[in-house]
Amino acid sequence: MSTTLLTGGRIHSPADPDATAIAVQDGVVVWLGQDSVGRALHPDADTVDLGGAFVAPAFVDAHVHATATGLLRTGLDLTAAASLADCLAAVTAYVRENNPAVVWGHGWDETAWPEHRPPTRAELDAAAGGTAVYLSRVDVHSAAVSTALLDLAPGVRDADGYHPDAPLTRDAHHRARRAARDAITPDQRAQAQDEFLRHAAAMGIVSVHECAGPDISGAEDLADLLARAGGDRPEVVGYWGQLGGADLAVRHRVRGLAGDLFVDGALGSRTAALCDPYTDADTSGALYLDAETIGDHLVACTESGLQAGFHVIGDAAVAEVVAGFAFAEKRVGLPALAGARHRLEHLEMVTEEQAERLGQWGVVASVQPQFDAFWGGPDGMYVDRLGPERGITLNPFARLAAAGVVLALGSDAPVTRLDPWASVAAAVNHRTPGSGLSPRAAFTAHTRGGWRAAGVDDGLTGTLVPGAPATYAVWDAPELVVAAPDSRVRRWSTDPRSRVPGLPPLHPGAPAPTCLRTVLRGRTIHDVM
Repeated sequence: MSTTLLTGGRIHSPADPDATAIAVQDGVVVWLGQDSVGRALHPDADTVDLGGAFVAPAFVDAHVHATATGLLRTGLDLTAAASLADCLAAVTAYVRENNPAVVWGHGWDETAWPEHRPPTRAELDAAAGGTAVYLSRVDVHSAAVSTALLDLAPGVRDADGYHPDAPLTRDAHHRARRAARDAITPDQRAQAQDEFLRHAAAMGIVSVHECAGPDISGAEDLADLLARAGGDRPEVVGYWGQLGGADLAVRHRVRGLAGDLFVDGALGSRTAALCDPYTDADTSGALYLDAETIGDHLVACTESGLQAGFHVIGDAAVAEVVAGFAFAEKRVGLPALAGARHRLEHLEMVTEEQAERLGQWGVVASVQPQFDAFWGGPDGMYVDRLGPERGITLNPFARLAAAGVVLALGSDAPVTRLDPWASVAAAVNHRTPGSGLSPRAAFTAHTRGGWRAAGVDDGLTGTLVPGAPATYAVWDAPELVVAAPDSRVRRWSTDPRSRVPGLPPLHPGAPAPTCLRTVLRGRTIHDVM
């Protein structure tokens, strides 16, 4: 049996907080401790000098859309557009340089633009010169589209959410996105998926939860992604957002009928379902599923041994989901319902009482801390949409954790960037005091929490202890921080000899760690050491 011994580093492990070395044998951690002991115990090992690098469990991203994220990296990225004029100019330049059949762009956010409005259809037609254009808003719950794209989408002009000159929402958006997706060639999709998986590995991510569905990415897209994953790439845990039973899950080879099974939409597009209207518009959003339908799906999945799950953001949608769980409990009983570990994606507006009930039902909350970093706080988009009283109450991670809800952190890429350290930092530095997590809790939610969310809860996976899978990342992260018992953050020496257990700095403006190597069950899937 071959053994690899990594020495001269800082190992993040509850088994030995002072460890500077770790030994791996056939994909399993077999030992942790000090360098000299490791060399004596494993004299024939292949030794790697870490040079003071930080070794920690690798990340799991609990909510992604792989192809769309890859297309953002290989196509038209509008996340940096500072104005409506910038957005339109980027479209014109992209068409001129690439002459595409369809422009797939993403990331515009009119709330940050001086014009405070999205492009009109006439403006987009002029910028694109007759090319079909699909530009998803940053939250991917609405899209600005050109007339040429409308002509490719049957029934879109008669669908709910259609507007003759404004971005499309609801069913109209789904139809337009499907038309844009169908125009992407197999080679383009392969390139986008390869780029996504490569980039994920380079960010220290070994597993992602793909939230697919008929209105999101399509069956062929999911099948191709699952075929590309694994080996020398991160693994993909598939979820399919559609009502149904075991036969549907088997057909799509997924862990559950969950992910983006929409109960409502998003706050930025004003489609999240609210109990009271939006502050800045005469609407209360869109509710797509009622409590009885939610309960029926929970029962069907529980009885089939599947995870059910729902995309839920607004307070009216959360109330409907809670009622659906209560309905399901009466039919299958609390032990069976809680044992299924059903999922809720996003879960942004939740009361203390609701959190307590969700904890009792064994719910996993797949949450995205970068939402708060981008849109939270007293001056963020949430307050613009909801007013100050409601707008600062979103994403209460501490409340959920205290209620026993399992937290799994993710990015919802391409909505926010595939950057797990940024997500951990955002969870710690929550813009609403009292709603954030400790550094250790946030890191655990982005490592072990992701495995637990997918049903892997053996007590070992997602940690670095003897007997655990050798799934880790090596980071150039010179400074360490730890959470003291009184929750204050202390800073420690950069001297690797200090062997202080901790995490890279998580305060705003801190330098981002650089991933040097990513390893999945002993297989290296990224390496720049």
